[in-house]
Amino acid sequence: MVTKSSPSSVAALELRLAALERATIALTAESSLDTLLQLIVDLVRPLAGAQYAALGIVGNDGYMERFVTSGMPDETRRSIGPLPEGHGLLGVIVTENRTIRVHDVMADDRRAGFPPHHPPMHSFLGTPVTVEGRSIGNLYMTQKEGAEDFSADDVRIVETFARYAGIAMQNARLRAELERVAVISERERIGQDLHDGVIQSLYAVGLSLEDLGPVMRDQPDAAEQRVEGAIDAIHGTIRDLRNFIFGLRPEYLEAGDVRAALATLADEFRRSTLMEVQLELSGRSDVPPVVALQVMQVAREALSNVGRHSGATRVVVRLGSDDNNLHLSISDNGHGFDIGHGAAPGHRGLGNMQDRARTLGGELTVTSHAGHTRIAMDVPLSTHGSGKMRA
Repeated sequence: MVTKSSPSSVAALELRLAALERATIALTAESSLDTLLQLIVDLVRPLAGAQYAALGIVGNDGYMERFVTSGMPDETRRSIGPLPEGHGLLGVIVTENRTIRVHDVMADDRRAGFPPHHPPMHSFLGTPVTVEGRSIGNLYMTQKEGAEDFSADDVRIVETFARYAGIAMQNARLRAELERVAVISERERIGQDLHDGVIQSLYAVGLSLEDLGPVMRDQPDAAEQRVEGAIDAIHGTIRDLRNFIFGLRPEYLEAGDVRAALATLADEFRRSTLMEVQLELSGRSDVPPVVALQVMQVAREALSNVGRHSGATRVVVRLGSDDNNLHLSISDNGHGFDIGHGAAPGHRGLGNMQDRARTLGGELTVTSHAGHTRIAMDVPLSTHGSGKMRA
C-alpha cells in the first residue's frame, strides 16, 4: 500500500527545499570565516526547525576551540561561561564522526550534563561537517519546534547542508590564506588567474544549483546526481586553489637555516593541502648556500607534485646530513605512477629535480608503486665549501 503525502506536508517540504537551496547558495558568497560560521548556524537552525543551533570546531588538542551559537540570547550565552569541552553527546559526534539523533538529551546515558544557567534542552540532532571525508566541525541542534523529535527529513536536510557548509568553511580559510599571500605577491595577476579559473568554476557550480529545489521534489535521483556533481566540482576547485596558493610561497632561506626553511615549507604544504605531514630533521643546519637553495627547490617541486598528482593523504619529509653528505627524501602514500613512462608534454618536474641533483654532483632516485612513492636526493657537501647562508 502506498501512502501519499498530504498537500500540507508536500507544501512544507517544498518550502524547506527552497530554503535549503537559498541557504547553500548564500554560503558560497561569504568570504569572511567569522561571518560565515555565524551564518551557518543562523541558516541551519530554521532549516531543521530547531530552537537552538551551534557549530563546534575542535582543535588539535581535542578540545573545542570555537563554539558559535544561534537562537540563544547573548546574555544567556555569557552566563553559561566557558566553551564546552566536547564531552557527552558532543564528544560522541567528534569521536565517531557520524550523525546522532536523540529523543531526550536529559535521559541519555551519554550526556555530560549542563552548566548552571544553561537553558533546558531535550530533542537533539548533531552531525559532523566534513571536507573530503575529514571532519572540520560539528553542527548541533536542540529543541525541535512543533514536535518532540527531529525527523528523518531533518537529518537528510541538515546532512546536505553540512556538506556545503564544510566546503564553504574550507573556501573561506583558503581565501584568508590567499589574502595573506597576496600581500607579497602580484595582486593583479592573482586576481586575473582567480577570475579566469577558480571564480568562474564556483560561478558555474552556483548556476547548476539554482533550480535544485524543484528538481529535488520532482526528480530526487537526478537532484542527488546534480548535488554529487556540484560537490565534486567544488572539491576540484578547492584543490586548484590549494595548489595555486602553494605555488605563490616566498623564498624560505632568508635566515640561512635549511632545516628551519624546510620546516616552514612543510608547514605551508600542510596548511594548503590538509595532508598529514611528518617531518624528520637531523644533522647540520648551515649547509653551503648553493646546496641549501637546490635542496629547497627540489623539496618544493616534489611536494607540489604530491599535492597535484598523487591523491595521497600523508607525506613524510626527511632531511639528514653530516660533514660530508646531505640526504633529502619525500615519501607519500598516493596511488603512485609508472616511472618508466615518459613525462607528459609540458611536465618537467622530475627532470628539473634530476638536473638540480646533478648540478651539485649528487643523485636523485625515484621509486613508486601503488600506495608508496619516494623521491630521494643525496648530495656531497665536501665539494661545495662551507659556511652559513647570508641573510
